[in-house]
Order: sequence, then C-alpha cells, then structure tokens
Amino acid sequence: MKLEFHHINFVSHDVDRLHDFYTRVLGLADIPQEEFPRTEADENTGYDGKIRFATDGDMQMHLAERRLDVAFVNGQVINPVDRGHIAFRTDDIAAFLKVLEDNDVPYSDYGTAFAKQWHQVFFLDPEGNVIEVHQQVA
Repeated sequence: MKLEFHHINFVSHDVDRLHDFYTRVLGLADIPQEEFPRTEADENTGYDGKIRFATDGDMQMHLAERRLDVAFVNGQVINPVDRGHIAFRTDDIAAFLKVLEDNDVPYSDYGTAFAKQWHQVFFLDPEGNVIEVHQQVA
C-alpha cells in the first residue's frame, strides 16, 4: 500500500478571495474546475459548496466553502469542510481502512459522495486535525 501527499484543503466563506490570494499574490497556478468532476449533491448526500483549486505544479490546494452541516447531511461524524484538512492518496483504500481499524482509529467513509473519481475517507489525528485518504476510482 502506497501513501503520498496529495493536497491541502483550506476552507473559507469567500473562496474567490482565498483563490485570488494564492494565485495572484503567491503565484500558484489555477487548476480548472473541469479537472475535478463532482458528484451531484442532494438533500441527503454530497457537498455543493464552492470549490477552487490551485497548484505549485506538485501539490494541490483545494479551497472550499466552509459548511458546518456536511457531516450531518451525509450521515457521518467527521466534517472535512469545517476547518479544512490535509490529504493523502493511496493505491489501496481497502488496505488503508484495515490499518485504521487495526489501530482503532474511527473514520468517516464518504465513498464518492464528493468526487466522482475519488473514494474518500476522513479521520482525526491525535490532536483533532482532519486527515483525508483517498483512492482514485476512475
């Protein structure tokens, strides 16, 4: 099972202002939203908040609209767009879930509720920081 850094997610009430800061002031490149097909949200699942993307060419930044009800709407415990999170990509999500279970780390498995091409799982580190691990599924 391989694990590598993939992105950092910051949340904001003004995603465009945050995106402008990282692209204009810090010089990161915009990543077109078309490169991230989203699952359509409804009243029982998903997330329809605004998201913008930026990169330095290696790491990505996902800048998302803060929403406090995402975990509740999706029947989960951990909310990835309350305070933001760091994210890793794996090549074997099932093996990674076994690692979490073997170490008694509770997690919220969102599957593809947010992104059509990623199976996403969120959990907390010992200090309460949200961590995502996802596997590309398509």
